[in-house]
Amino acid sequence: MEMAKFLLFVGLLVLAVQCSQTEEQKYLENPSKHYDGSYPHHFITFKRFLDQVKHARYKDYKCSAVRDEEAFTEMKNHILKMYEGVRKVGDVTSFLLDGEYGDCLLIEEQPTVYHLGIKKIAKPPQNSTHTEKGQGSTPGNFSYADSPLKLGLRDKFGNRISSPKGRIPMARLTLEKLTRFSTLQDFFSKPSDSPSRLERRDFTTQEVHVHARGIQEVTNFGGNSWLDLWNPTGDFSISQHWYPGFNGDAPEQTVEGGWVMNRLTYPNSDQSRLFIYYTADGYNKLKCWNLDCTAFVQINHNWYLGGTWDHYSTMDGEQWGFEMQWKLYQGNWWLFLKGPGDYEAVGYYPTSIYNGGQLSKNATVIKFGGEVANYVGGNNFPQMGSGALAEKGWREAAYQNTIFWIARDENDGFGVWANLTASDEGKTSCYTVNVVNWPDGGDWGTYLFFGGPGGDNCPL
Repeated sequence: MEMAKFLLFVGLLVLAVQCSQTEEQKYLENPSKHYDGSYPHHFITFKRFLDQVKHARYKDYKCSAVRDEEAFTEMKNHILKMYEGVRKVGDVTSFLLDGEYGDCLLIEEQPTVYHLGIKKIAKPPQNSTHTEKGQGSTPGNFSYADSPLKLGLRDKFGNRISSPKGRIPMARLTLEKLTRFSTLQDFFSKPSDSPSRLERRDFTTQEVHVHARGIQEVTNFGGNSWLDLWNPTGDFSISQHWYPGFNGDAPEQTVEGGWVMNRLTYPNSDQSRLFIYYTADGYNKLKCWNLDCTAFVQINHNWYLGGTWDHYSTMDGEQWGFEMQWKLYQGNWWLFLKGPGDYEAVGYYPTSIYNGGQLSKNATVIKFGGEVANYVGGNNFPQMGSGALAEKGWREAAYQNTIFWIARDENDGFGVWANLTASDEGKTSCYTVNVVNWPDGGDWGTYLFFGGPGGDNCPL
């Protein structure tokens, strides 16, 4: 009996040693616990970060979610490959924002430019604007949130939370972040399109994504909306645009963007983040978020993909948000963002990443609204938007307005007000959507309210 107890003690001790973390790993996993200044005692520079990745071993991450040593090696190699184009790692300045490191890379040394062999960065077109306003009443007035990189802030180490001109901010790809997932493909995925995660966490066979949105089938070259900013609770919640392209039996292709609350990627943050996303093969292997793979070319130093904002909306209070526009122009899907000032061209997806598919020509559908999923399986679904149902309306429910689509591949030009059909996949006790099409939308043009509390048993 005593020998059995001793062996159990030894086994637990070995497990504890195997699952021990460095202080830096602990900080990166839960930075909110260390904001008292006790740790970290030093800032992890870009050069030191790369050195840590080069010397990382699978045994140090056995207690993470990574599936096996092969999956770990793929993650490690992906990180190192992404930064191959950075010639002088010691010249890279960095900052810490809401627990995430941002590194300021030269535009020509960012991963997509380096690995796709782009010799000349494309020049952006002018954004499109909306046509005449409607005749109905407008629900209310709202304010534009801004990028924290424009505010002259410094992090706790005194680093400027900004990138100088000629460089772009790139969210640091760390092993701590990637090994929260089973495989690299899981990291690139939205929750329900990850077979290995579905197998590992024993999801039920029911659909784990639920949407509440407005949809229009129309040949388009992008579109626009203003997105109300909220911080919903739960695993995964989004407000976004979708521009899918369908062509016969070919896999769906998309360009997407908006804000996301993603607890697995950002487990210690309670603020929604700016995101973009693409797939060229129906969410199979050609897909990823932000600058996490070689797909998007960023040209703007003010906007931080994966970053937060300076303000968010409050229930019965002031409504804050931002405007987003996607625009296909001369072979590139351009992203524009608008805070308190004018629209700014942020960067583009070259249509070459779509391998001659539908999105290399145009999109065939527009979608605007919300999407939720749960990572842990079962029936417990998160809040969508503000957590209020669409019927609650102004200053309670989340919304998007100024929704139009772009009819031609042209510089500047006018958009066409969307004529959306409401589509709610979940039970009405969980999520709803209300669409108001132009001309009944007044100064808001076409708009929609959407969202809900989530809860148990939301899929139909």
